[in-house]
Amino acid sequence: MTATTIEGHDSHHHGHPAGFTRWLVTTNHKDIGTMYLIFAFVMLLTGGAMILMVRAELFMPGLQVVKPELFNQLITLHGLIMVFGAAMPAATGLANWMLPMVIGAPDMALPRLNNWSFWILPPAAVLLVIPFILGLAGVGTGGADTGWTMYAPLSIQAGWGMDFTIFAVHMLGMSSILASINVIVTIVNMRAPGMTMWKMPLFAWGFLLTAILLIFIMPVLAGGVTMMLMDRHFGTHFFNAAGGGDPVLWQHIFWFMGHPEVYVLLLPIAGVVPHIISCFSRKDTFGYKAQVWSMIAIAGLSIIVWAHHMFTSGMSTGGQLYFMYSTMLISLPLAVLFYCWISTFWRGSISLETPMLFALGFVVFFGWGGLTGLVLADAAADAQYHNAYFLVAHFHYALYPTPVMGAMAAAVYYWLPKWTGHMYNESLGKLHFWLVAIGFNLTFIPQFMLGLAGMPRRIPDYALQFSDLNMLSSIGAFILGASHLVFLLVVVQAARGGKKAESRAWEGAQGLEWTVPSPAPYHTFDEQPQFGATTR
Repeated sequence: MTATTIEGHDSHHHGHPAGFTRWLVTTNHKDIGTMYLIFAFVMLLTGGAMILMVRAELFMPGLQVVKPELFNQLITLHGLIMVFGAAMPAATGLANWMLPMVIGAPDMALPRLNNWSFWILPPAAVLLVIPFILGLAGVGTGGADTGWTMYAPLSIQAGWGMDFTIFAVHMLGMSSILASINVIVTIVNMRAPGMTMWKMPLFAWGFLLTAILLIFIMPVLAGGVTMMLMDRHFGTHFFNAAGGGDPVLWQHIFWFMGHPEVYVLLLPIAGVVPHIISCFSRKDTFGYKAQVWSMIAIAGLSIIVWAHHMFTSGMSTGGQLYFMYSTMLISLPLAVLFYCWISTFWRGSISLETPMLFALGFVVFFGWGGLTGLVLADAAADAQYHNAYFLVAHFHYALYPTPVMGAMAAAVYYWLPKWTGHMYNESLGKLHFWLVAIGFNLTFIPQFMLGLAGMPRRIPDYALQFSDLNMLSSIGAFILGASHLVFLLVVVQAARGGKKAESRAWEGAQGLEWTVPSPAPYHTFDEQPQFGATTR
């Protein structure tokens, strides 16, 4: 590797601000990445606490803990917080921390925009939650209670908590779009000399495709919630059947964003996992170009299959056949990704440190989520399972492994020595993994069985025949919730001290980020690195 002096290195890169203003006005990608990850974790705990109240209610038949109207608010806020408040900011935090380092850039391309992208989030989170808190105090009608899909006509008739939700979604979407612009500009313009697009780390490919997808889909959702606001307060009837509107139009708008959103959460982790598997298998990544083309295919297909979520809303036979087959088509590039991941560690010199455990756990759990998704993609079978707990279990097998096991666990453990300069407690890390593995499966395998037995979702009470499985699911949820506290302990311990980490913390690690000291300097590269054939 050679190095050249960075030209045009902005003045904001010099000096190391301290105190509160460092975090308020910072333009450093590491500071902003840290704030994103802390915000995402706080929201994860908030949304997790809400769903634990739901699982406490569902521990046994009857109404014991919350009233039905509060139950509806809890599941609505849990969904919105987990997707928009936890999962997406976690991925953005990871991009901020690592993207400049893996492509050899001094910072994100638009650092002040980067600061704005983050500071839009906290007010949006307050807007989302404050009606719920005021409702608990007896003020107002409480938070949104429509389910995270915000279906009309419920969203048209809901209390003023829905207005707060609409503005919060606007702000969260704006933050995502600004962050996506930054990611794209950074990757296109600031790669190290010698790093062509086809030599770029898979990590960067995952985030590049995610950013393009977000810019494509988020404005559609913003337009939809604006139309909803117009229906609620300005006399329009876009979604109001009584005035000639069509409630199903909202479903089209929502799922045009909602289905690619699954891949918005997957693609960053699909870029992270090959790095971890390659490192702990002591082998080069298998099928680099095949993985890139698969991710491109997944991103492209994800925006033409949205209406498979709407089979039960009424659709022509031709429409059902189109959306069924096009949805199943995504399984082909996904299968290529899985084949490449398995081939990477096949006959490798594997060691099972915590990042590898979480990466393998992601492969297994997400694989199960994908296979059960084929059942719901079948137009005939979907009618049976769509509004049952089967869908809830599938949804969580698809989404929990990506942002939480992938971004918040595998990736954080992998790069934590580079971030803090200290090795984490391996025993506690493995305890974290096994608590997640046991808690997650104990929560959602019973929900598959409940769905197959016919238990509807989104109900606070149920028939006696579902008691035992619901009890198991609730016990699993509390174990899963406790696992996040172990994760917090591990990260805090590593940040405060411990065994010093070397520059290349892991024997098999490859990439530009491992060529700088641990912890990485506040301004990572004083001299721009030259990307070579051995640093992919």
